[in-house]
Amino acid sequence: MWKSKLRLKHCGKITATVILLSLLMTSPVYGEPLITQPPNLTESGMRQYSEYEIDLLIDALTEAAHEEIQKAAAEAAKEAVLSVIEREAAAMREATLQQAEAIRWRLEAERQMKAVNEAKRIGIKNAIIAGAACLLSGLVIGISGTIYLGSR
Repeated sequence: MWKSKLRLKHCGKITATVILLSLLMTSPVYGEPLITQPPNLTESGMRQYSEYEIDLLIDALTEAAHEEIQKAAAEAAKEAVLSVIEREAAAMREATLQQAEAIRWRLEAERQMKAVNEAKRIGIKNAIIAGAACLLSGLVIGISGTIYLGSR
């Protein structure tokens, strides 16, 4: 552990020396010569632009502004279309849910109508059987009563 501390101190000294030397040394800067003409400076140090340069600048700014306006309009149109599509999708989901609910209620009503029709059919059948039984029993009682009373 003692050796590693000594190595770290030595490394720190070297790093500090390199940093100080890099700050103190001045290195020459090499660059390409200017291709364009240096600006014409007035007495106040401001550059004078020609009317042609100003017109070119205005044209460039106008063109850039038109492009940005078109981009903004396209983005707005895209957002509008997306919102319409989202509303349409929500409406379609709602319509699908309502249609499913209507189908469920229709099937329920049909099932209840079948049950009612079945109950009516069974009720009519029972009424006919009861009527036939009553008629038969009435005939039996009437005939037997007539025979009994007629034989006396």
